[in-house]
Amino acid sequence: MRVVALAGGVGGAKLASGLQAAVGDELTVVVNTADDLERHGLLVCPDHDTVMYTLAGLDDRVQGWGIRDESFAAAGMLERYREETWFRLGDRDLATHIVRTERIRAGARLTEVCLGLQRALGVVAKILPMTDDTVRTQVRTDDGWLEFQEYFVHRHQAPEVHEVRFEGIEHAEATARVRGELGFAETIVIAPSNPIVSIGPILAVPGVRDLFAAARRGGTPVLAVSPIVGGKALKGPADRMLVSLGHEASALGVARLYAGLVDGFVVDTVDAALAPAVEALGMRTLVTDTVMTDDASRERLAREILAFGRAVRA
Repeated sequence: MRVVALAGGVGGAKLASGLQAAVGDELTVVVNTADDLERHGLLVCPDHDTVMYTLAGLDDRVQGWGIRDESFAAAGMLERYREETWFRLGDRDLATHIVRTERIRAGARLTEVCLGLQRALGVVAKILPMTDDTVRTQVRTDDGWLEFQEYFVHRHQAPEVHEVRFEGIEHAEATARVRGELGFAETIVIAPSNPIVSIGPILAVPGVRDLFAAARRGGTPVLAVSPIVGGKALKGPADRMLVSLGHEASALGVARLYAGLVDGFVVDTVDAALAPAVEALGMRTLVTDTVMTDDASRERLAREILAFGRAVRA
């Protein structure tokens, strides 16, 4: 089964891990690149790297991002030089950014570089950047427009978000690899990632929604998993961001954002009462335990979603 997942952040990486366990190299993960940034002269791709380290089995299971048992000697030395280190890069993580930046400066495309990094770490699935072009998320707060990582990391997601924009999105193009994978997918899954700043940029790339529509016309089920459980985000600011942007912080609120785009929607058992309202939006629902606490629960959820997709398609 050829499966394409859209993902960003920890929740997306967890489900991608379960899907990789279920379908192996038949999985392609399209990741958000609008969170990318330049630090110390290096290109850092947080969402891609979180998914890559997770699929490689290197992820820090406690904090959900970065590399397990990481050291921070380089960051300590940068502090001695009075450099800003609010976005701390671990020593092994630093090697990833050095290699990526060097290869891009030598003329390689981001997709090509990312696939090379994944192969070196033994990742079975393919992880594709949503675009090779530069797109950057910005959020408007009471202090004006902020770069996403300034809001997310430096200010610890404290400011209220009044507006979101994706700088450069109008000039971005989905790569041929992304178009091809979506075109040949047998199931498309939107992971339980922030629908506004993780999934939103991917869907905003010109032409991507058209690819979804074409896939659905061809019989490919498009499914989405709610990142909101019991009115709360399991990690990150998605619940607060939904409210401040005028949406409902619930599985139903997320389903409304995906209405007309997906065929099936997955909600946690604690939100079972919302299933009829979700179905009224034109989606079939799967009610199950969506909280992924270990490898077994990741694979169990992935297999349930794939079976749900087959039922939707039938």
